[in-house]
Amino acid sequence: MKETILIIEDDDYIAELIEFNLTKEGYEVIIAKDANEGLMFLKINHIDLILLDLMLPGLQGEEFLELIKNKEKKDLPILIITAKTNEELFVKLLKNGADDFLIKPFSIKVLLAKIEAILRRTRRDSFNSIEAFGIEILPDEFIARVDKEELELTKTEFEILKMLVENKGKVLTRERILQGVWGFDAMVSDRTIDVHVSKIRKKLKDKGNLIKSIPKVGYKLIL
Repeated sequence: MKETILIIEDDDYIAELIEFNLTKEGYEVIIAKDANEGLMFLKINHIDLILLDLMLPGLQGEEFLELIKNKEKKDLPILIITAKTNEELFVKLLKNGADDFLIKPFSIKVLLAKIEAILRRTRRDSFNSIEAFGIEILPDEFIARVDKEELELTKTEFEILKMLVENKGKVLTRERILQGVWGFDAMVSDRTIDVHVSKIRKKLKDKGNLIKSIPKVGYKLIL
């Protein structure tokens, strides 16, 4: 499955043109009419790349860029799409964290090539990371972070949290957690799973309440 791209663009024609071509390439696409709506979508979706217009109603594109790059989404790649041609502005945007820029009117082929180049670099740099709601898992390195702070987890806690992040928004039954973490033949009670989840919640601190208990069924990770 291809990555999810958030388009923040108030021109309906341009937004729909980009959406049409990205969808043809297999990408998941979300459109925001302004920067504030873009911030809302970022909170509830996993986004791999943002296509950002600069001239927006309300919060401007430059302000949005600074806001994102100074917070927990600072590693999220952003491609600027603008009608502006000010060289000094482009230098400033790149220094502030933009990954690349494209001047309107633009070629769809060039846009797609830039998107693929950015995502290819991001994939290479991600170390197979999995992320949801500020919780990041790096399976190959056995590292878990919450809001960029590394957690001290046992192997069992790490595997349970990894399952929850991988399946964000989905209910994981206790049986599925048991089989995924301990194996089919393990003699583990529901109470043991509950104790481990309780410890994970404590270590996640403010994010611990993202793990919701589904009575008599299991758990799910959700806002």
